Amino acid sequence: MEWSFHSAEQLATALRAGEVTSVELTDETISRIERDDPAINAICVPDFDRARATAHRADQARARGEDRPLLGIPVTVKESYDIAGLPTTWGLPPHRDHVPAEDAVQVSRLKAAGAVVLGKTNVPLGLQDIQSFNEIYGTSNNPWDHDRTPGGSSGGSAAALASGFGALSIGSDLAGSLRTPAHFCGIYAHKPTLGLAATRGGMVAPPAPPLPVDLDLAVVGPMARTARDLALLLDVMAGPDPLTLGKAHHVTLPPARHEKLSDFRVLVLDDHPLIPIGSAVRAGVNRVADALVDGGARVHRHSPLLPDLAEGATLYMQLLISGSVARFPLDGYEQLQARAAGLSPDDRSLDAVRLRAMVFSHRDWLEANYRRELHRHAWRQLFAEFDAVVCPITPTPAFPHDHDPNPLERRLDIDGVGYPYFDQLVWAGLATMPGLPATAIPAGRSPEGLPVGVQLIGPMFEDRTPLRLADLLEREIGGFQAPK
Repeated sequence: MEWSFHSAEQLATALRAGEVTSVELTDETISRIERDDPAINAICVPDFDRARATAHRADQARARGEDRPLLGIPVTVKESYDIAGLPTTWGLPPHRDHVPAEDAVQVSRLKAAGAVVLGKTNVPLGLQDIQSFNEIYGTSNNPWDHDRTPGGSSGGSAAALASGFGALSIGSDLAGSLRTPAHFCGIYAHKPTLGLAATRGGMVAPPAPPLPVDLDLAVVGPMARTARDLALLLDVMAGPDPLTLGKAHHVTLPPARHEKLSDFRVLVLDDHPLIPIGSAVRAGVNRVADALVDGGARVHRHSPLLPDLAEGATLYMQLLISGSVARFPLDGYEQLQARAAGLSPDDRSLDAVRLRAMVFSHRDWLEANYRRELHRHAWRQLFAEFDAVVCPITPTPAFPHDHDPNPLERRLDIDGVGYPYFDQLVWAGLATMPGLPATAIPAGRSPEGLPVGVQLIGPMFEDRTPLRLADLLEREIGGFQAPK
């Protein structure tokens, strides 16, 4: 039997039953990577010798009667996570030789759960793109169409999962970096509630030390080929940093609000005031909406409780960009100030929002942060009436590789019309700005045969609700399918 596309849950059952060993699973996965990854370039830092040794130890532990959630299961890790003895570069050429001495918190948790780490997956330069390419490791390709991107910044992880290179992966998400690659590659991912999973060693660019800082907007989270596997891996990842709250990292999340599809109350969105939705993605949203209606869920298309989407997107860009450029060199900052001062006061485009945010004062940021709290309050009110929001992740399926060195010159083609490249982030920001959990699920295929995904946004710290809805929808509309 070939095991490469089995879920982690299925692999755990087979390992417990003695149908396969971890060494056999690991060898099969490594053979697949060696055969298929030259065309995909998902695994940028293989660690096969240590993986085989870990698999051997896992089999020995199981023979002694041990069992752990991921014991003996092959997984991958996004390149941005520290793994002792392997380079962590973020694709930045000056740091190609940066080798951390200790594991990231989440890598430690994977290992404690018994996982076999096969290696690291590719990312964009500095994790700041919706594609995954850099000078050190080259370009990762979409397994469905090698001329297209698998997304970013967790693109290597999504491509690896879609290619059968391990059952699980861990990534991170600031601007859709878990959800967009899942959508582009036809897999599952979950952006946890902000602060739910410790980020130390996984979200700080080299050569900065891995400190237990609270990040604004950014989270780490699980990627998988089934919804149930996301829940399994989230249970391993969830919990505060042991440096901040003692050694215990366990956290108890409330159960899902409902167990049956017919009990869910869902708001479906497929329009945004600032950017259109392509027909292929709209069809995916409608496919999910139809499945919800067929399953007896209460589905609405509009609600006066929905926070203002245009203001939410503006706030998201302000918080995202002001945080991203805060450490820019001073000479560059002064040039940006001059450019921002030259904008027309009437220019409310997202391009203008981003440029002004690059020179935010602390006062400006505090005002944006206050308005974010008003949005969080509005979301709490909405989630008193609804259990989840279904909406796009980006306006299009995976787009062709675009390596224009100036991202501001890139255009996104939405049904034949070009839009500013970074405007596609507004749907990811819908969940990110207020810190809400969001589960990315496959929702069918475009007319060209490309995967299309949607996200299920849930109430803060009620991550199990969108995860449960994802599982129920997987049974209704199907889930991951391996690329031909």
